[in-house]
Amino acid sequence: MVKKVILITGAGGFLGVRLAKAINEDRELSDVQLILVDVIEPKTLPNSSAVTIQADLTDPAQANALFDSKYGLYDTVYCMHGIMSRGSEDNFDLGIKVNVDSVRNVLNAARDHGKVQGSLIKFIFTSSLAVYGGPIPEVIQPDTITTPEGAYGTGKLVSELFVNEYSRRGFVDGRILRLPTVTVRAGPPSAATSAFISGIIREPLQGLPATCPIGDSLTSPELDLPVWIASPEVTLQNLDIARRVPAASFSPHTRVVCLPGFTVTVREEIAALEAVAGKDAVALIRFEDDPENRRVVSSWPSRFDNTYALGLGFVVDEEGLVPVVRRFQEELKANAS
Repeated sequence: MVKKVILITGAGGFLGVRLAKAINEDRELSDVQLILVDVIEPKTLPNSSAVTIQADLTDPAQANALFDSKYGLYDTVYCMHGIMSRGSEDNFDLGIKVNVDSVRNVLNAARDHGKVQGSLIKFIFTSSLAVYGGPIPEVIQPDTITTPEGAYGTGKLVSELFVNEYSRRGFVDGRILRLPTVTVRAGPPSAATSAFISGIIREPLQGLPATCPIGDSLTSPELDLPVWIASPEVTLQNLDIARRVPAASFSPHTRVVCLPGFTVTVREEIAALEAVAGKDAVALIRFEDDPENRRVVSSWPSRFDNTYALGLGFVVDEEGLVPVVRRFQEELKANAS
């Protein structure tokens, strides 16, 4: 039996690891051959035949080498690697090299291999709400113009345009997902400008200090900054749904979908932390206002119209932030036992 191949780049990252685990444990996908790729070789999955590959995807030859008919018929590429927002802003050239050049290398490899195997490969690209900027309307609609105000958003938008064009030309079957800020992210802090959105919950729940770069105290008006978020659980559901949506269901003009999310303020985040873990947890947050961080995060939209995405079958968190924080706390306890 020819196996169906699902390839994940950025498979060592927070979402990549969880997506690989979910696919590996899905009994409906027992015929799938997983290929997991990152710049540092991803860890092997228990009870899995997944292939793990260390690759620098800024090298076209290494991107091409990911596609080999010996693994089976390539069905889906999840293109999830990248340099996060603050990392891109601090090192512009590296950000463009990773967030644009390497994406195009993988696109070209998927295009060429799809031609060889005689079928289009679904190319799921994880983008970001950082593609927006400038005067932001109260609610983002599917046709809202993108004007990024940072290197990360610019790189993501350029890659979106490539994925759209490769889809229009029939080179790949692209699906572009603009993710909300995933909260609460487990693991160590990342280089993302938005890392604090998880950090001010994650660290205090573990009895560790956290830094909030928005405002200088619990009473700062800056804490009313709204952000657009989704839980890890719902984000993973939507990553799975993305490869199941029929190509004909997407708009004929773009393959972009803003994944559903919901709005919270930084102040509401802190209130959710207190509701779950008490005032002692909140006391672990240090306030060190960072104007550059605040400028970048403030340039991102915080309210979207979910109608189009929900119509395609994507899902949204229905219960608000407190249950999300509580689930994360339970996860921490389970991992500690």
